[in-house]
Amino acid sequence: MPPVHSPLHSLDNTSILLTGGTGSFGKAFVRTVLARYPNIRRLVIFSRDELKQFEMAQEFPPSRHPALRYFIGDVRDERRVRRALEGIDVVVHAAALKQVPTAEYNPFECIKTNVLGAQNLIEACLDSGVRRVVALSTDKAAAPINLYGATKLCSDKLFVAANNIKGSRDLRLSVVRYGNVMGSRGSVIPFFLEKRKTGVLPITDPEMTRFNITLQEGVDMVLWSIQHAWGGEILVPKIPSYRIMDLANAIAPECPHPVVGVRPGEKLHEEMITSSDSYNTVDLGRYYAILPNGAEYSFDEYASGHEATRVPAGFCYNSGTNPQFLSVPELRELIAEQVESAEFLRADPGRDSRHPHFTELKTVA
Repeated sequence: MPPVHSPLHSLDNTSILLTGGTGSFGKAFVRTVLARYPNIRRLVIFSRDELKQFEMAQEFPPSRHPALRYFIGDVRDERRVRRALEGIDVVVHAAALKQVPTAEYNPFECIKTNVLGAQNLIEACLDSGVRRVVALSTDKAAAPINLYGATKLCSDKLFVAANNIKGSRDLRLSVVRYGNVMGSRGSVIPFFLEKRKTGVLPITDPEMTRFNITLQEGVDMVLWSIQHAWGGEILVPKIPSYRIMDLANAIAPECPHPVVGVRPGEKLHEEMITSSDSYNTVDLGRYYAILPNGAEYSFDEYASGHEATRVPAGFCYNSGTNPQFLSVPELRELIAEQVESAEFLRADPGRDSRHPHFTELKTVA
């Protein structure tokens, strides 16, 4: 195998920049890196909200974690991005505007962060001696129907194509694409937990399904990508789906669930690999990889290097047809483990399960 594809075995003695570092993913990433790589040289939290950085510094104080740096900046500001990248080896790009309704109402603001910000980062990485870049994407980037998904698809394309112009640099840029992160800010589970207090849990559509991944699984996937990605691939995890009605009944079976209709830009089912992608996709075991056209390595070389197999022609990866679904009891258990605001589930996990409607659902789940 050509030396350019040798893995980065450890993050010890490296410097990492994490954009959007004060979010749910950022905190989980920092916690994991500090635990697994005690000899990391520097871990820079790059974001634009000083209050969130202050709050994060209470949880991860630099006095206890001397490798940590808190760096105020915005990916829209290329000069500030370049300054933040000085001496950086690895970049994890998590900064984005992510709320679907917000993006629909403020489209160009979303474009400035998710597309122009991505290109600012790419240009700066090409000039800064960075060795690895992993950009976080979303299932909404596959066959997008909303502005947020369209901007992330564009961002994905930018990071993939940047490998074409890296020249002789020891630089690899790749993308990880995954579904809804359980318990992340602004996601459906915290929303349902809050609505439960009102006694009514609104449902957009009873047929809706979503992919589900825990924060730790997302972090582990990014770390795997840093160490093993060849550059240009879009990595997709094999994760379960859930039905929105099962989620509602896992959280609040005693509440009525009125149907309020799908929001603008929402899909009934999410897709992470389209049938058109199947011709460039390999199965890595834990993950799928959508490979770029015209890469410096061949399809067969990549498959051989990762002990991967081609997926069947026409294969698609959709939350509605996914063979693995979480049951109501499995959802309750995961929510209790993963979501800080689900204290009632940890305190008495069987309380709502005694409700007759929940018992009926548990039987058929």
